[in-house]
Amino acid sequence: MNIPNALTLLRVLLIPALVLVFYWPFKWHFLVATLIFILAAITDWLDGYLARKWDQSTPFGAFLDPVADKLMVAVALVLLVELHASPWFAVPACIIISREILVSALREWMADLGKRTSVAVSYVGKVKTGFQMTAIGVFLAAGENLVPELVYIGYVLLYAAAILTIWSMFVYLRAAAPELRLEK
Repeated sequence: MNIPNALTLLRVLLIPALVLVFYWPFKWHFLVATLIFILAAITDWLDGYLARKWDQSTPFGAFLDPVADKLMVAVALVLLVELHASPWFAVPACIIISREILVSALREWMADLGKRTSVAVSYVGKVKTGFQMTAIGVFLAAGENLVPELVYIGYVLLYAAAILTIWSMFVYLRAAAPELRLEK
C-alpha cells in the first residue's frame, strides 16, 4: 500500500459518506456533501500525480483509480437526479453514466486483446472529467434550495460535460474501430 493507492481507497470510502450526508437532514448537509465530493475530486487528481511523480504506479492503482472515479460520479449523479427530477437533468446524467460503462467495457475488452494503450485516457476525456466534476460540485452546492445562479451554471457545465462525454466516447470507439469490425 502506498500513498496514491491510499488516496484512491479514500475516494471509494467517501462514496457512502457522500450518500449518508446527502440524505442526513441537518442544516448544512448539502455544503458538507459538496466538500466530500470536492475532496474526492482532489484525490482523483492527487493520486495520479503522486503515483507518476514518485514512480509508485501499481496494477492495483491502475485498476481501482478509474473504478473509483466512475463510482463517485455515477453515485453523485444518481443522487442529483432525485433532487433535480426532470429530463433536463436525467438525460445528460444518463449519457455520462452510460458512456462510463461503455468505455470501461471497451478498455477491458481491448486489454484482453493486448491493445489497451489504443484506448488510453485522452485529453478530451480529462477535460470532460473536469467539467463533470465541477458541474456535480455546483449542483451539490446549490442543494435543495436550488440557488438559481448555481443551477444555471450547473446546467451549462453539465451539458458541456455531456457533449464532451459523447465526443470522448467517439474518440475511444474510433481508436478501437479496427478491432470492432465484424469481419477480419
